[in-house]
Amino acid sequence: MFKVYGDYRSGNCYKVKLMLHLLGKEYQWIAIDILKGETQSEAFLAKNPNGKIPVLELEDGTCLWESNAILNYLADGSEFLPSEPRLRTQVLQWQFFEQYSHEPYVAVARFIQLYQGMPEARLEEHARCLKLGYKALKVMEKQLERTSYLVGEQYSIADIALYAYTHVAGEGGFSLEDFPAVRAWIERVASHPRHVTMLG
Repeated sequence: MFKVYGDYRSGNCYKVKLMLHLLGKEYQWIAIDILKGETQSEAFLAKNPNGKIPVLELEDGTCLWESNAILNYLADGSEFLPSEPRLRTQVLQWQFFEQYSHEPYVAVARFIQLYQGMPEARLEEHARCLKLGYKALKVMEKQLERTSYLVGEQYSIADIALYAYTHVAGEGGFSLEDFPAVRAWIERVASHPRHVTMLG
């Protein structure tokens, strides 16, 4: 059985949880408290020397880390990862977009607001995250005005990667009022019969 080391409120960890549910895979969840420094323990660093969650531990003890890499591993050979090279590359394109243009702003704004309670020292950073996060949401809106999912008409790990923090963007101070295509996409993703919520 897989072991997942993570925090239920983390979007990056939620990606792995959602993927496992969509695939019907059994797993054991091992809660890690990042605010208590548990990712920096000797035992955890032996699993991920970068000291971050999530970590997926395979049955043979091998540990995989970086949420989008884990998604690619789990989805390989399934309906959630296209085999056609162009489509598969477009999935990767959106995953790179998520890590470089979306997560650093949408997720960080959420961390500052939800986890840290908007400390004075980070208010300026939070404002910058909102500005750049909205830019990323506009990119998604343009795509989702044309297609039902981020890569055509098929639900893929590109959607899982970006759904994780987009659907809770409000917890970081974002409003999705001006993004009707994004809101409709969120509803489509959540309507999958094997969908599980972040805290569910």
